[in-house]
Amino acid sequence: MIPGTMMHDYPLTLTAVFERAGTFFGRNDIVTRALDGSIHRYVYADYQSRVHQLSNALRRLGVESGDRVATLCWNHYRHYEAYAAVPAVGAILHTLNLRLHADDLAYIADHAGDSVVIVDQSLLPVLDQFKSKIAKLRGVIVISDGEPIPDGYHDYEALLAAESNEFDAPTIDENQGAAMCYTSGTTGRPKGVIYSHRSTVLHTLAACMTDALGICENDRILVVVPMFHANAWGIPYCAAMTGASVIFPERDLRPEPLLDLMVSERITLAAGVPTIWNAILAALDENPGRWDLSALRMTVVGGSAAPPAMIDGFERRHGVHVLQAWGMTETNPLGTLCRVKRHMSDWSDQERLNVRSKAGYAVPFVDTRHVDDSENVLDWDGQSLGELEVRGPWVAGRYYNDDEQKDRFTPDGWFKTGDIASIDAEGYVQIADRSKDVIKSGGEWISSVELENALMAHPKILEAAVFAGVHPKWDERPIAAVVLKGDETVTKQELTAYLEPKFAKFWLPDEFLFLDELPKTSVGKFKKSALREKYGDILS
Repeated sequence: MIPGTMMHDYPLTLTAVFERAGTFFGRNDIVTRALDGSIHRYVYADYQSRVHQLSNALRRLGVESGDRVATLCWNHYRHYEAYAAVPAVGAILHTLNLRLHADDLAYIADHAGDSVVIVDQSLLPVLDQFKSKIAKLRGVIVISDGEPIPDGYHDYEALLAAESNEFDAPTIDENQGAAMCYTSGTTGRPKGVIYSHRSTVLHTLAACMTDALGICENDRILVVVPMFHANAWGIPYCAAMTGASVIFPERDLRPEPLLDLMVSERITLAAGVPTIWNAILAALDENPGRWDLSALRMTVVGGSAAPPAMIDGFERRHGVHVLQAWGMTETNPLGTLCRVKRHMSDWSDQERLNVRSKAGYAVPFVDTRHVDDSENVLDWDGQSLGELEVRGPWVAGRYYNDDEQKDRFTPDGWFKTGDIASIDAEGYVQIADRSKDVIKSGGEWISSVELENALMAHPKILEAAVFAGVHPKWDERPIAAVVLKGDETVTKQELTAYLEPKFAKFWLPDEFLFLDELPKTSVGKFKKSALREKYGDILS
């Protein structure tokens, strides 16, 4: 082998990403809208200065290389400062999911070995429920909302005020841990993944590509996805690398305040889960012409499948393009994006919608395949269903300190996602279901996702979740739980008739539940486990 002559030892680190923002884009703004509607605005030059102060403060508190520094925070500028400052000192940022149960948070924080927690004052009651169970915890930093700080805790702003805005950054190995996230624990205990500096930098470069998210300096990005959800899908890093303005809504994710923010800040790109966008679409439909979204070039939807009716509704009725993405905590999280290829440009609107409703094809450096129950690799025929497996430089190769889950990683280097999917000849992945949610009736698979998408296209339905009910003859049968729009009414017979032309008879739900709201996970996905637990026996 003749080695290359390049500087192969130049490290790919997040320090370079965040320093770039202050150095080259110091005038571009970072905006936070507080719960009371007030706006905090400063620029990347200010951000860089405060990041240096926080880095110095962490070092003074004894934070060392490899230490885990947790955050229990909403989406705001100080949380964004921690994104940069913690890895800058060689420590690992651990974003805690504030919506999890205290028992799960206790397990996660202790399992991760968190030594310091940065917490919003409004979330101190949450921290108090599990703080005593974190064995290595030695310090709490409180982001004050104006109330007195409890004795023994550090005030965030006071810490920064005492520090220099010059920071002597240590040399960091690119394979060192930079950030840490845990899965939501829907199947067993939550599992931890440590993202390295290298993996996150490569993920950021790929995400910013024109045919990925296409983020550039001119963008004004609304980060609706929680910053604890796979590090807000990596978007904060993309903003820093490109100098794009970033806008945080703190904790208020109601449709109308979000739409008001999109208008006032001239948002060009926004990202969130389908339940958020479904509510926003309903608000737009109910108030035609109220919000000017002409600046919005794209919304990114991930976390679960976006219903085709939602994608089409945004495009046709409001001129908003929806880009569907797929990923997981274990993929840092970007795995696939659904861009329509150039040779499809003259396809009909319906044909293009059929494509855009898929999870998309793999982004550069991510490989995809799907396998059957015997681990045979399946053909890309668009029909064969199997478990989706992925690999790549930002895909986890193991879980942190968890050997019980080692069977999720194959001997030949693939990660078993738990998603049941098909892949067509063009490489587009179509997620049929999570392996735990797929309905197996009389030995035949039924996709809950396809039924949900069809139901949410009904003009009277706001949300729909389909889950498996126990059946004495067929083992499992589909049950549909729906939330209707406003004061609308519809019968089981009408919905069955609506679905009949679209699906085989054995796919049709045996029962429809009309609920005021659907249970959701901590990141806004439909919580089908709760529906199964409460209603799973109604057919038996």
